Amino acid sequence: MRWTLKPKPQISKVEELKKALQVNDIVATLLLQRGIESYEAAKTFFRPSFEDLHDPFLMKDMDKAVARIEKAIADGENILVYGDYDVDGTTSVALMSSYLKTRLDSVATYIPDRYDEGYGISYKGIDFAHDNDFSLIIALDCGVKAVDKVKYAKDKGIDFIICDHHRPGNKLPEAIAVLDPKRDDCDYPFKELCGCGVGFKLITALASKEGQTVEDLVEYLDLVATAIGADIVPIVGENRALAHIGLHVINTAPRPGMKAIIAEVKKEELTITDVVFIIAPRINAAGRMKHGNHAVTLLTETDFNLAAEYAVDIDQFNTDRKETDRRITEEALLQIEENNEQEGFTTVVYNENWHKGVIGIVASRLIETYYRPTLVFTKSREKLAASARSVKGFDVYNALEACSEYIEQFGGHKYAAGLTLLPENYEGFKTKFESVVKATIDPKLLTPELKVDLEIELSQIDHKLFRILRQFAPFGPGNMSPTFMTQGVKDTGWGKCVGEDDKHLRFTATQSPHDNMVCIGFGLGDKIDFIKARQAFSIAYSIDENHWNGNTSLQLKLKDIKP
Repeated sequence: MRWTLKPKPQISKVEELKKALQVNDIVATLLLQRGIESYEAAKTFFRPSFEDLHDPFLMKDMDKAVARIEKAIADGENILVYGDYDVDGTTSVALMSSYLKTRLDSVATYIPDRYDEGYGISYKGIDFAHDNDFSLIIALDCGVKAVDKVKYAKDKGIDFIICDHHRPGNKLPEAIAVLDPKRDDCDYPFKELCGCGVGFKLITALASKEGQTVEDLVEYLDLVATAIGADIVPIVGENRALAHIGLHVINTAPRPGMKAIIAEVKKEELTITDVVFIIAPRINAAGRMKHGNHAVTLLTETDFNLAAEYAVDIDQFNTDRKETDRRITEEALLQIEENNEQEGFTTVVYNENWHKGVIGIVASRLIETYYRPTLVFTKSREKLAASARSVKGFDVYNALEACSEYIEQFGGHKYAAGLTLLPENYEGFKTKFESVVKATIDPKLLTPELKVDLEIELSQIDHKLFRILRQFAPFGPGNMSPTFMTQGVKDTGWGKCVGEDDKHLRFTATQSPHDNMVCIGFGLGDKIDFIKARQAFSIAYSIDENHWNGNTSLQLKLKDIKP
């Protein structure tokens, strides 16, 4: 890893904020690095609330969307709630359908089949709507680029409302309303909502016409918080408030489906990290291994006993998913070695038998070994389908756009995308993608960056600091858990490798006889030589709490060690 120390704020600003908040240098510096420069800004940061949310009608086309849905409710039309098969999509569908069913009986849901229909709005889904007399489709977490499909629906007499957060193309679909804060002509103040977040803004607008406020919709925020965590959107601004309140709902009054998942994993209080690594993979596993409908059924179930049965199935899907992605990752790594493709600026692998549902996870796993933009392809009917993942700082979406002559269809974000192409274009695409990345990537981005907030001494770490740092949560992009570095530490002499295959490292670091700190380094077992050499070294870490035998103590969660 290359360690990058964040710039220190001006001393005068640190002193000013210290005085205003009655905090120490460390806390004031961390806040200033996050753009928090005043007492009021700190109050908003530490106490996120409904007051931090913007008026939903500031979003372009919101008035049109609300008017069309109100007409559908008044006329008793059939409404189809349509969403993607991932966490953001299925939580969005659960949210929108649950709310609409409080006002209308004739509401149904539709999740496309990952293998039969692929990502986004499908002709099959529109035909389903037409065959079953749905006159309005509300699409969530997809649709902003579905120009041809929306026209196809319009020709069949079906209206569309789109709630999306992906980048629009050059032309917007001819829908009744296209709600997407990333539209160039949308002045909505916060651009980083996830799909479920856009859906929540829509139900907030609908509820306001019924005399309700956002506080009357708090029960839906467990879904929104889950989507925010899973979709890796920045946890700043509105997302911070929605995630903060939503986490409280998850931990105090979750919907039966969410409660059933939590009961399966037997975890007491969940953080946003738990949502990302415990709840989200289980919801995602339904669409990966079976069908996204299973996730929607679980998340909309009102009877806990039934939800508990569904949660068992979801847990099994997740177990199957883990085994499948482990096997495919091994096969992909072997393919790279056998083809002698360890060098270069990209990783592109293909096997027609790989499970389409896990290729995105496999791409992420390959980046852990070969840190570079990665695509994993498999066969999908007559075409090849791929998931793309990128390294920090490189926009893989733009790189794919530069290869568009080889691609049938693609969409996504800066760091994650999906695409399809014809088999005969695979080799041409692979060559072009390598050349585009080689020409545009800064070579230093091919070494993982560890951003360090601040250099401190071990003697500055205490329970009071840790209690304040906990209040920086929820953590995520835009507000990562603070990373510190300390130089000139030594092991007290008892350092050792622990865990299966000695993968992890555990030792006690010291700078002086009075400031010993226990350190745990997951996956850092190969750094044991630094410890045994009895020479001073540097550590990068976050501050954590260790609970053992009823005792609680501070420990350092290591991220890297250097001489």
